[in-house]
Amino acid sequence: MKTVIITGATSGIGLETARILTRQGYFVIGIGHSKENCERAKENILSEKTDAKITYFLADLMQQREVLRVADEIAAYLHTNCNGELYALINNAGCVRSWYTTTDEGYEQQFALNYLAGFLLTHELLPLLQKAGGRVIMTGSESHKGIKVHWDDVMLRHGYNPLTAYKQSKLCNILFAKGLNDRYAASGIRAYVVDPGLVNTDIGNKKTGGLVNFIWALRKRHGVSPTVPAKTYAFLCEQEVAPKGLYYYLCKENTYSKQVTSENADRLFTLSERLCGIHYCMEKMA
Repeated sequence: MKTVIITGATSGIGLETARILTRQGYFVIGIGHSKENCERAKENILSEKTDAKITYFLADLMQQREVLRVADEIAAYLHTNCNGELYALINNAGCVRSWYTTTDEGYEQQFALNYLAGFLLTHELLPLLQKAGGRVIMTGSESHKGIKVHWDDVMLRHGYNPLTAYKQSKLCNILFAKGLNDRYAASGIRAYVVDPGLVNTDIGNKKTGGLVNFIWALRKRHGVSPTVPAKTYAFLCEQEVAPKGLYYYLCKENTYSKQVTSENADRLFTLSERLCGIHYCMEKMA
């Protein structure tokens, strides 16, 4: 049985992806930051498929110490129960913030959760992914187009704009996927980004306020059900031969920003390693 980890798996896209994958016979490990929500999500899935293979781990992925802790716990669990193999890691957890807010490390929260948490979690679980020839999937957004990484102020401390922060975090996700493929595709690991499109979820209403909360409440009404983008994550998992594309929308390759270059991916990799205090050990493949 193939094991898939999904972050942000208690609601929205993450929950629907977990639902689809358990139906298809995958063993799903969900990560959520609320014990109550994790229990509710698990019960929801088991109520529809009583023999679904699903379990949850608790972590606030916005904080790096929590990423490291849950990665250690999951790695130990996989070594005991799944032959130390991880078939897919879906870095889906995300947030929107109306104002400049930082983590315990002093990092802007959208950058920290939408992007950096996945960068660190992938690093910690990389040996398990390598053993399975696994796949890493990030949640992206069409909004990554038309923006550049603010290299001189990546946390946007000066002149914070919530939409700019969100867009930049999604651009970072696709640069991360590009960087992973440059380094590890030759050894069997593939990385992807899924563009969910406009989805009717509560991401813009959680810990936001004022204008952001109001605009999202109106905008999400026009969004599709989370089940729609969940099918693309499932598509990327279920292909026997790993697809060669990078950016997917509705189960098909899509075009992405011209900012997505190996040069920018390498620059982001170096910066992110410094921000996380880690180093991806394998050298870049030719």
